[in-house]
Amino acid sequence: MTMADLTATRTFTVTDADTAEAVGSGSLPVLATPRLLAWCEAVTCTAIEPLLADGRTSVGTRVSLEHLAASRIGAEVSVEVTAVYTEPKLVRFTVSARMGSKLVGSGEVTRVVVDAERFLARLAG
Repeated sequence: MTMADLTATRTFTVTDADTAEAVGSGSLPVLATPRLLAWCEAVTCTAIEPLLADGRTSVGTRVSLEHLAASRIGAEVSVEVTAVYTEPKLVRFTVSARMGSKLVGSGEVTRVVVDAERFLARLAG
């Protein structure tokens, strides 16, 4: 698998539950930045899935996101991610979100591949 193969796109529809007002990141009924970020991370999870062996998962470790335009309830937002840098256990993705041709958000998400059991065992402390 090459870096070019690590891409994914998914379209989301903004609902009442996705608004800044609903998630507590503002007072307006428009797409919340935290929800846009969650969508971007979800699509990176989809893109990295083919790299993951049994018992492995990925965790987000770094995010940079610019939320550039408001999206109303009912709007369709398409999130596209593409790997731009890989190491054996690290993948950095560019992310972009669009409403039609309008750029709503852009940035980068970095994910690290980990052993799920070992990762959770460290938290048991």
